[in-house]
Amino acid sequence: MNDVGVSASAKPLDVVIVGGGFGGMYATYKFREMGLSIQSFEAGGDLGGVWYWNRYPGARVDLPSIDYSFAFSPEIDQEWTWSEEFAAQPELLRYINFVADRLDLRKHFRFNTRIASAVWDEDRQIWTLTTTEGERVEARYCVMATGPLSVPKTPDIKGYDRFRGESYMAGKWPHEPVSYAGKRVGVIGTGSTGIQIVQEVGPQAGELFVFQRTPSFTMPMRNKTLSPEYVAEIKRNYPGLRAAARMSAVGGLRPQSTRAFFSVPPETRNALLEDAWKLGGLCMLGTFSDLLINPEANEHVAEFIRGKIGEVVKDPVVAEKLKPRGYPVFARRPCLDTSYYETYNLPTVHLMDCLDDPIQEITEKGVRLASGEVELDMLIFATGYDGLTGALLNFDVIGRDGQNLKDKWADGARSLLGLGMAGFPNFFTTVGPNGPSALANIIHINENDVDWIARAITYMDDNGLCAMEPTEEAETRWMDHVRELANRSLVSKAKTWYVGANIEGKPQGLTIYTGGFAKYVEACEAAAKDNFAAYRFAPSRGAQPVRKTA
Repeated sequence: MNDVGVSASAKPLDVVIVGGGFGGMYATYKFREMGLSIQSFEAGGDLGGVWYWNRYPGARVDLPSIDYSFAFSPEIDQEWTWSEEFAAQPELLRYINFVADRLDLRKHFRFNTRIASAVWDEDRQIWTLTTTEGERVEARYCVMATGPLSVPKTPDIKGYDRFRGESYMAGKWPHEPVSYAGKRVGVIGTGSTGIQIVQEVGPQAGELFVFQRTPSFTMPMRNKTLSPEYVAEIKRNYPGLRAAARMSAVGGLRPQSTRAFFSVPPETRNALLEDAWKLGGLCMLGTFSDLLINPEANEHVAEFIRGKIGEVVKDPVVAEKLKPRGYPVFARRPCLDTSYYETYNLPTVHLMDCLDDPIQEITEKGVRLASGEVELDMLIFATGYDGLTGALLNFDVIGRDGQNLKDKWADGARSLLGLGMAGFPNFFTTVGPNGPSALANIIHINENDVDWIARAITYMDDNGLCAMEPTEEAETRWMDHVRELANRSLVSKAKTWYVGANIEGKPQGLTIYTGGFAKYVEACEAAAKDNFAAYRFAPSRGAQPVRKTA
């Protein structure tokens, strides 16, 4: 038991926080420093969120480490030193542990604990949360920092649990070392995770079979060790870098241009693309401003990357199968690699094209394709997540008048700003499905969202209010705006987890806000203006709500 008990007979807490990743850590710190009584829950055995679970071979962040880190503490910025431009999972977890120890966060968490339900009591203006073990806790506010990628997708392949060899899910990787030497290893999935696994396992395995359904665009990471001189420069300039990140469309320091693709001659365009390829990282995405709204410009860049694949992969048949077609580049999550395409030049690595030769089922011995069975010693599933909504729909959330969140979201996620929903008072989400979510720096979105929630709680406490929720009108206006922007973006033109296409029966559509991080921050500020005019409030227990103009 932690410093705050979980008894229904105890005085209700101020805030319950669910999630122990970056969002849950910052929320725990923020609300504790405000003097609120808190209790935080985490399903894993320690803090870290996705970096606690994702220990698969080659796991590494695809944003610069100096950017993929908390911005709220100048002291932590100065005390922590990154070793690489793109940190690997062990270093990311060391950073998370450093922050947790520095801020003494663990004492507020219940680990290895999942929430089974959250129910709003309208008469008492209180949330009651019940864990899967049957324990109950009451709180005025719920803050769900469960993240957009925290529920691994069950492989939609017949017999996926029949395999008798070693079997691993990338999103639930064991903490003990795994050996690939001399083994016939199969990897199913070639998104960002699969790409990192393939380039790491390929040179180690006896043989590697990569089962590819949809090839991904991946670009060179060009990772570097950070020199002491550069680290010193960064630390001197952190305040300005943090300010620049907050004002950017991606919430980070990735290079961005206002240059439209066709505003410069072909030879200049090609030179700029070559420079971006040599620099590595996500520079390619920032080379031109209109790559996600101009299909013709997008296809030029896609063809440039396809040409690079052909230059690296020696077998022309394999190279052609690795070239993504049929969807815009960057409409799927852009990937970074160190040696992914080079791995296919190894004689022990085999690309299994599951478009031409589909997977029929998983057998006790391996994978059965239309052409026959591939026997394996080890099978790795890199099949992704039930993104954006999976975590929040993984348990029962019952709001005002008995409304279940599963019913509210039956046709797709809807909220105001991804922060709160009509019908669910005092229920807040960070990096919700209707904010910038996976299209911007998740850590900085979390910080923005937690700060906004703290501001809302302070406003209520200062004005004798005990419950708030968006008006239906404000929520509808925001969702109309989200859909309008999504229709202009090429991100909506690919069948990805962004649009729910990877989960059978899930509502389809891009519900992520594509207007960019800086505009999202402006929208959050606008929603808080004029005494939170987009919200309805309850002034006291059992009283009629105070309605604000939407």
